[in-house]
Order: sequence, then C-alpha cells, then structure tokens
Amino acid sequence: MKTILGLAAALSLAAAAPALADTYAIEHVTLIDGLGHAPQADMTVQVDGDRITAVTPSALAKDLKGKRIDGRGKYLIPGLIDAHIHLKGGVAPQADAAAARASATQALASFLYAGVTSVYDAGNQADVILPLRADERAGKIASPRIFATGNLITYPGSHGDSMSVRISDFEKDKALLDKHIAEQQPDVLKITYDEEGWGSRPMITLMPQPLMEQIIKYYNQHGIRTTIHVSNETRSLEAIYSGADSLAHPDIQGPVSDSFVKLMAAKKVPFASTLTIGENYSRLAEHPEFLDQPLYVASFSAADRETMKTKVRADYQARHWTWWMKVMTPVCLENIRKIDAAGGVVALGTDQSSGPATHREMELLVQAGIKPLEVLKIATHNAARLLGKEDELGSVEAGKFADLVLLSADPTADINNAKQIAWVMKAGQIIDESKLPLAGAKQARRFAE
Repeated sequence: MKTILGLAAALSLAAAAPALADTYAIEHVTLIDGLGHAPQADMTVQVDGDRITAVTPSALAKDLKGKRIDGRGKYLIPGLIDAHIHLKGGVAPQADAAAARASATQALASFLYAGVTSVYDAGNQADVILPLRADERAGKIASPRIFATGNLITYPGSHGDSMSVRISDFEKDKALLDKHIAEQQPDVLKITYDEEGWGSRPMITLMPQPLMEQIIKYYNQHGIRTTIHVSNETRSLEAIYSGADSLAHPDIQGPVSDSFVKLMAAKKVPFASTLTIGENYSRLAEHPEFLDQPLYVASFSAADRETMKTKVRADYQARHWTWWMKVMTPVCLENIRKIDAAGGVVALGTDQSSGPATHREMELLVQAGIKPLEVLKIATHNAARLLGKEDELGSVEAGKFADLVLLSADPTADINNAKQIAWVMKAGQIIDESKLPLAGAKQARRFAE
C-alpha cells in the first residue's frame, strides 16, 4: 500500500496518460469558457498534448496544428467537475476487495461518460480510493482526475467517525495527523463539524472549535486545503472563522440570514451545492422513471435500476427522512440562489457517485433560479476554486489542461443540453466510450476521428 501511495504523491496532474494525448484544432465552435462570459461564436481552440495552447477567434487563428475538428453548430465547455462525491465501492468496508474496485471503476467510468473530467472524493476507505487515485494519475484506468481526502478527520463520536481518523487532543494526537498526511497525502482535508450529522438528526458529539482551528492551521502549513462538513448557518460561521478553506455542504436546516449571505459574498469561501443527495430520496419515491433516462441506463446495471425502482423506493417511501428532505430542499435552493446572486462561490457537488447525478445537480441549480450560464461556471470554474485548482482546471484558457466537452446543443438555452455530448476530452485525449467499463451496457463511440 505504501508503495502505491508514494506513487500517487509523486505523479502530478500532468502525468495522467500523457503518451495518449494528441494535437487538435477545434475550429468554428461556440465557446462557453466556464468563467461566466457570454458564449463566443466562431472560436478556435488549439490543443497540444495535455494542454490548451491557444484560444482565438477563428478568423485570427494561424499555424493550426494536428487534427482539425469542425465545431460548427457545436458548443465547447470545460470538463465538468464534481467537487463532492463518495465513490461507490469504498464508503463502507468491503469484504471483497476485487468487487469493491470493480464497482468503483464502473462509477468512475460513468463520470467520464457524462462529461465529468474531475472529481473530489470527500471521504472514503483509504485502501479503495487511494490506489485508484494512483492508477488514475499513472494513466492505468479510465477515470476522471481523482482528488481525495482518504479518511476523514473528526472528533470521537462525531459524524462519520467510523471512516475517520479520530482526534481528541491536538498535541497528544499529532502523530495521527502526521501519519495521515504522510501516508494518505490528502488533496483536500475533510473535517466533520455538525452536531446533527447532516440535516435534522439526533444530537451527536461535536468537535471543539479550538481543536478544529488547530487542525486546519496544521494542514494548511503542510500546503493542504480543508473542507468542513456543516449543514447550518451557525456551524458554517464557526468553521469559516476557524480558517476553513471551503464548506462541504450548503445550509439546509433553515433559511440563511441576510448577514450570512453578505459574509459569504465578502469572504468568498466556496461551498459544495450537494442538493442531489437529499432530493434523490423523494425523486426516487415519486418519480422512479428518471432511471430510464439514457445516462442512467448507461451508468447502472438493469438489475440495480430495478432494485432502486422497487426495494430502495419502498424503503424511501417509508422513511420520514425522505419527506423532511423534500420540505427542506426548496429552502436550500433559495439559500444557494441568494448566496450566488450576492457574489458568493457556489461549487457543484453531488455527495453521490455517478455522472448522471452531476447533471441532476445542474438541473436543480437551474430550478433554484440560477441561469444556465452561471450554473456552468458553478460546475467548472467554481468547483476548481473549491479544490484550489483554478490555475489548471475549470475553464477554457491557454495554459490549462485540455479537459473539454463538445456539445451538440446550447447548454445556456437549456441546461439539459449539457447531456448532448459529442465527445469528452481529458488531458488532450478524446475518450473512447466503447472502452469504458460502464455498469449499464457497452456504449458506441460517439466521435470517430
């Protein structure tokens, strides 16, 4: 395990499948750059290796290299980023390691198929997620870029402590923090800080705020960003003033105050939207037909979809939690809309483990009243900001990684058009969908070069 983890640390983002990257000129395309700018018609984007090397009006494009792709009538966006997942196959301890890995690689394939080129796993079994991260960076598996926490850090008895490194005293437990940093090399540290776990649940132990502040400072001194699990305004404020770099969830326990909205706009602390995880309960209970959409059919086996439509659905229909989440989701939507409108930084995150969930998250953000163009920024540039990777990912600009999605319809007119994928490119390589280990069914390649 240590050898694998050491490899993960040694390999940079640029190491993802560099030998397979090619040279392309994507011509006469409508560009949606991820930065919130209005779509730009008739643009040319040059890709050389794993990087974007030029973005210019087609009339000014000169000395084009490599394979030329006619983008007339199509729309180019940055690769989508899901800045909060828990990868299937690793959340709970697995007796069968091979089955856990197979489940995880199928889920990763579903992200790529859906146009998601980067994910952040915000807490998982280290022996599942960290070898996958190493393999992704070595170009050994078909996967989005994987950023990972590994094990969470929490206070004994707090939310998620069954998959966490438990810290009760900073000085006495510092060796555990050092071991986590050295062996797991988290891209972002996840701390849980919520006396009710997620939403309105029975009271549980809460990490002392001074301890949280010490841990955040310590990881920052090692160059590691932090994200804090919260679900209400009070805990969000305490996390922010303890030095949190981001928040893992929006406030869902009640309407946010005007002063909190202004603070989020001033501080610009990114937070993951994670609407889908709660809304999914009532959606499945009331509208299981969504599982027949093409992305879901490709991403889940027929047997799993049938189980969700029957056994899981019945379970959700009987749970009070389902209907509490249905009531509170509109509250959360309005909280997110207000913060975004004020200039706060909303970043797309689903808290789930499939590419289709990313698209559902965008649909819900539009339902909140956020324009599709802004939602695309939330799903790309803002998500990269949460990860501290906006200098490399999240927008179509020269010098950044060539993580791109070509669409056949305008996503700013209808966010569902983000599903109309002509091809997905990661690190300068156009993905061959026919080779993805999707759980649903083998898919034909979308783009024949």
